[in-house]
Amino acid sequence: MKRHGFSFLMLFFVSQALFAQDKQSQVTLDYIKQYKSIAVEEMKKHKIPASITLAQGILESGSGQSELANKSNNHFGIKCHDWQGEKVYHDDDIKNDCFRKYPKPEDSFEDHSIFLQRPRYTMLFDLDIMDYEGWAKGLKSCGYATSPTYAERLIAVIERYKLYEFDAVDSGKKKQKEEIDNKEGAQETIADNYLKESSVGHIPVLSKHEVTKQNGRKAVVACEGDTYESIAKEFGLRKWEIRWYNKVKKGATPEAGQVVYIRMW
Repeated sequence: MKRHGFSFLMLFFVSQALFAQDKQSQVTLDYIKQYKSIAVEEMKKHKIPASITLAQGILESGSGQSELANKSNNHFGIKCHDWQGEKVYHDDDIKNDCFRKYPKPEDSFEDHSIFLQRPRYTMLFDLDIMDYEGWAKGLKSCGYATSPTYAERLIAVIERYKLYEFDAVDSGKKKQKEEIDNKEGAQETIADNYLKESSVGHIPVLSKHEVTKQNGRKAVVACEGDTYESIAKEFGLRKWEIRWYNKVKKGATPEAGQVVYIRMW
């Protein structure tokens, strides 16, 4: 009886994790639908692939769900630096880190394009606008993000949601923006792919876990087959860090449905 009870409990937590996955992917689809036209317009003006802009927005803002995006319209986590506009403060790399605040989301997308005009990113503009892999790896090598898996995560988002289709608008290699916006194939195909994946229980690594607050700390719910090391890799943590956060020894493995902390606060 105890064994059956444990199996039922494990199944319950796994189903909850899959439900969270469904919900998060729909949030991302809604985000793409809302901001795809802005990303395409920015691509036309600044020659930055729309797929890269959208993928960065998805990652940096949690598909528009982050506090920084909701309250400050900052979708890319851009910090103050030499910013002369309105500012907000959030705990990030340091306590009370300074971030830019925008009147509306469109301003954040425009500022992101301008931010990438800095000399350190010049080499990116030598790449083909359809080369999203080159752009993703280039952003990482130029120091845009500290996470060692940043490029892989960008590429995974682009490929899962077929964001590369929007890069074709500026290249002339596929249909124009109006056709992409109106055709049934673009976003419907993305949704169909997601439903097909979820129906067979496939959970892509990129969006495998939904980050929530547990006891005031950022955490995820472990799925079947997870290890502390695999979760650490997904979120750009060192192996010792995640073991320390969870007070476990080397070689320990979380059970499906177990809360795993990914931050100390």
